[in-house]
Amino acid sequence: MKNTSFSNAAKSYLSGLQACFNEHIFESVERLASDLSNAWVQGKNVYICGNGGSAANAIHMANDFHFGIGACGPNPRLPGLRVEALSANSGVLTCLANDTGYENIFSHQLEVKGHPGDLLIVLSGSGNSPNVIKALEISKKLDISTYAIIAFSGGSCLKLADIPIHFKINDMQIAEDTQLIVGHMCMQWLSSHKPKEFIKELYDSN
Repeated sequence: MKNTSFSNAAKSYLSGLQACFNEHIFESVERLASDLSNAWVQGKNVYICGNGGSAANAIHMANDFHFGIGACGPNPRLPGLRVEALSANSGVLTCLANDTGYENIFSHQLEVKGHPGDLLIVLSGSGNSPNVIKALEISKKLDISTYAIIAFSGGSCLKLADIPIHFKINDMQIAEDTQLIVGHMCMQWLSSHKPKEFIKELYDSN
């Protein structure tokens, strides 16, 4: 690649993205992967939410966890996680935003659907979006375990989440990239480490 203004910008971008990942991040992501595996075995619900690009990433991650983890990899095909992107249903979102306020679009859904032992993953660049903050707050009341994949200073989510995965980067596009990379790391690991309980049950039924 020639050292044009674009290539220099692209290399700087990728360098910034790579620099976000360190041992502390890997430890937190490994813990998330483990909690997702446990939720898979125990039949717990996993909820993912965010705004804008993070909302789209939540839907992408839900797709991977719903189908990809069970269908891909060397082991037999299995059903995926009971996972839902709280940003996916435009009817629900616009109803709640109009009737209760935009800050309640995720927390209200959790109040209706959530159960103790479920898992919530919030995606946010700033960590200060009122609706993801309220989602974390209501999750504590419902005994739902929480993760926050965040950037910049981490905002309020840094302290509210049980396990924050904090990328210290002041770049929204890289922040959104890190969300999907974390999701894809977990997806590939879960796909290649399918729970033995499922594999045994599958073979015993044949």
